Amino acid sequence: MDVDAYMAAHNDEWRRLEQLINKSRKLTGAEVDELVELYQRTATHLSVVRSSAPDPMLVGRLSSLVARARATVGGAQAPLWRDVGNFATRSFPAVAYRLKWWWLGNALLGNLLALVLGVWVARNPEVQTAIATPYEIRELVEHDFANYYVEHSAASFAFQVWMNNAWVSAVALIFGILLGIPTLYVLLVNQLNLGVTGGLMFAHGKGDVFFGLILPHGLLELTAVYLACAAGLKIGWTVIDPGPRRRGQALAEEGRACVAVAIGLVGVLLVSGLIEGFVTGWVHITWLRVGIGVVAEAAFLAYVVVLGRRAVRQGATGDADLTPDTAPVSG
Repeated sequence: MDVDAYMAAHNDEWRRLEQLINKSRKLTGAEVDELVELYQRTATHLSVVRSSAPDPMLVGRLSSLVARARATVGGAQAPLWRDVGNFATRSFPAVAYRLKWWWLGNALLGNLLALVLGVWVARNPEVQTAIATPYEIRELVEHDFANYYVEHSAASFAFQVWMNNAWVSAVALIFGILLGIPTLYVLLVNQLNLGVTGGLMFAHGKGDVFFGLILPHGLLELTAVYLACAAGLKIGWTVIDPGPRRRGQALAEEGRACVAVAIGLVGVLLVSGLIEGFVTGWVHITWLRVGIGVVAEAAFLAYVVVLGRRAVRQGATGDADLTPDTAPVSG
């Protein structure tokens, strides 16, 4: 084998592998996949050189490169606190900010639907009769709606709400791969329930009770659901239109970014669950409990806008930031 010709044929690949190893802490998803592929190729090149033309200089160079690549691909992870900090300050806010228009669209259209439906229900007694019997409606507006928040202990209710909302958000996100149809169903059902309940409450003079109990936890909870739906719809649209990327590559990148949404929303929904469990039904000063909800919502939006915009400007997408700093793996 002509060693010089072999080096000329593969030198660019080796240099590229070395570049990826050197920037392993800041790799994009595509670069992670590229690093793994080049590592495997270079290991093969090393085997060929050793068996066909054991040039000491070339063997030494490739051995070192393969060893470094192996350590990067499967080696030591960064400290857990660093991974958590990187996720909280870059990955999650970056992907949430990147989905801002999908997210805002869900919020605007979803709340418009709920508003129109609520007004229709409130103004039409025949519609109310079709929804439930007068006795059932009276029980809802006079007792059931408010009692729902205090019929269980605060801790168990908060946990139950957290699990339920996390499941709903996961369904909206994961099944977006089915062209976003299940995601739209989740969003539609959520807004229909909101609109019908609000309409019945307003029709019987309980609008203040409705908003006084929905807003404390609902602002953050609905924001989380809208974000989950945004991620699911983005996945569905990527199936239809991957843009300039190959469909498989586009889905892999968007899928990894959506993992950030799923993980991040666990924390967001935990906060909204705690508010629903410990504030909504137990803080009896309306302005105070609503104020707590407003502060939580404002803090989350500020977090996404400030940290997310900064992370996106630095090139973060929420993709490979989810992998360990010094141990990227193939997506």
